[in-house]
Amino acid sequence: MRKIPNLSISPEKVFFIITKSRQSDIKATESDLTSDLSDDDVGDRFEHHSKDTDRSELSGFIRELNVDEQIDLVALMWLGRGDGDLDNWRDLRSEAERAHNNRTASYLIGTPMLADYLAEALSQFGKSFEDFEEHL
Repeated sequence: MRKIPNLSISPEKVFFIITKSRQSDIKATESDLTSDLSDDDVGDRFEHHSKDTDRSELSGFIRELNVDEQIDLVALMWLGRGDGDLDNWRDLRSEAERAHNNRTASYLIGTPMLADYLAEALSQFGKSFEDFEEHL
């Protein structure tokens, strides 16, 4: 049995990011659908503001993480995307550490399927979103 690497970031923080990212994605999709159906400028502005608020909250949360947590988050995204596996976690994390800069939040939020990648990565660590939801 292989040893599961330790993470600097708690699974709860990652699941919070997954939740916020999915909410932002859902509102973006809803906004696209409603803009096709309606020319209601007030509604469009509300949807846009709501989506921006979620992204702003998510961005602020990621920026408030310490450097090690941000590095783990990027490495987790890469792991979930298939850029490596748990056997080369140290290499993924080292590359994320080399690439770390003050644009981590923008990079992650701008990544399509971020929530799915993070959820997949955590599943490789034996953590599931469903387990997390049960504790809410």
